[in-house]
Amino acid sequence: MKIVFRSVVLMLPLAFGLGCSNFLDESINVTPNNPTSVPPSVLLPTVEIGTAFANANEINRFASTIMQQTAGAANSPATYDVYQTNGADFGNQWRFELYGGALVNAQKIIDIASASNSPAYTGIAKIMKAYAFSVATDMWGDVPYSQALQGEANPQPRVDKQEDIYKGNSSQNIQSLFDLVREGLADLDKQSATRPGNDDVIYRGDLAKWRRAGNTLLLKLANTISVKEPALAKQVIDQVIAGNNFIRSNADDLNVTFGAAVGSRDPRFEYTNISSFKDDLIMSTRYLTLLQGLNDPRLPVFWTRPAANYVTWDNGQSGARPTPVTTWSRYNSYVTGANGEGPVRLLTNFQRAFILAESALMLGTAGDPQTLYAEGIRASMTLAGIPTAQIDAYITANALRGTQQERLAQIITQKYIAFTGNGLELWNDWRRTGYPTQQPAQNAVGIDGTRPVRAVYVSFENERNTNFPNPAPQSNVKVWWDAN
Repeated sequence: MKIVFRSVVLMLPLAFGLGCSNFLDESINVTPNNPTSVPPSVLLPTVEIGTAFANANEINRFASTIMQQTAGAANSPATYDVYQTNGADFGNQWRFELYGGALVNAQKIIDIASASNSPAYTGIAKIMKAYAFSVATDMWGDVPYSQALQGEANPQPRVDKQEDIYKGNSSQNIQSLFDLVREGLADLDKQSATRPGNDDVIYRGDLAKWRRAGNTLLLKLANTISVKEPALAKQVIDQVIAGNNFIRSNADDLNVTFGAAVGSRDPRFEYTNISSFKDDLIMSTRYLTLLQGLNDPRLPVFWTRPAANYVTWDNGQSGARPTPVTTWSRYNSYVTGANGEGPVRLLTNFQRAFILAESALMLGTAGDPQTLYAEGIRASMTLAGIPTAQIDAYITANALRGTQQERLAQIITQKYIAFTGNGLELWNDWRRTGYPTQQPAQNAVGIDGTRPVRAVYVSFENERNTNFPNPAPQSNVKVWWDAN
């Protein structure tokens, strides 16, 4: 299984438009942490696609399974399904997709573009760097951050506390993720000697959309820490609302679209339709029950139904899998693209609306929770092509009601449905809030038989860098912001 993950990583250069020989030269002759100087225009797509690849690859298979949208039918997903995870998991995600991929290339853009007076590039790179670091810290908790990405100059960087990564720590010279994003936004307002165009695979050089995305990332980061640090979260959200420059249209979503050719496709498409591991995942019976109970019209858009009925599997269930496998319900083209183009949805209009609905309800920020909640549902269903009349009826039938916690559960459940295919967002919200409420998987084992609340540090990194804690925290130890 690990060999296949590594081979998928080696296909990334094709998605970025780079030749395999160049990749091998950089990774062997120079080292992946110190690539040869190249223009920012060459590096930018590697950062954007690399971040999306990391989100949609093994991290998604893991998180979507423990969050019971998918069920593990074989191999690694079957172990995730019963909460077994250890330091042998996610080595490629840590080494190649994040630290040795998107993050180091974002830093190279910042270094090169700063020297060439191109803040349009540094601004985008800082926003994407903050997003990629949020993936790392949300997965593992305390991680190398302020001293990371220096290559041979610092091969054993300090492991920064997650609290310091989010909030900053001037005594340790740690810049907060919030200030990293703000710095990127400030760069976008400066005169730039060069500007991205089609090398920016997300917005094609539209800096106005990048400003809206950056502010929406501030909302996401604030939302993540809102249970642990409500005052700081409210302060950030109030500032973004006052600035009134964030994603509020589906056309402004930060989506990463892949190619449709072999070697350039969305990893979810590869694992759903192409690879020898395509029968590792099947739709969870519990997810099906949820959407059918809500009479949710997105169900056939998000998932396939090759047979007369949806063919699913319960999380952790033992015994022979349904046959034939060709009848299994899997991710539909809304998630994977018809031919592997995706997109991977990283920051969206529906996400923004649900965040603001939650913060209005729980923190007292501006806006009406019901109105914002309805905006989120409408944005999601519009993306899915649901007719307006059906959307209106669904919103009416599922209006917020009950206690504050009951309304919060409704908001997070709708966000959970809307983010089908982005397992990390589902897992983050469940850890923060406890919603949607889920029963343990059948036959659960793992640490204490409980659903993981963090990823275990990658073994080789923990052994290589003496700054990592020893013994390392196991999967039942909450990350800092998980105060639920």
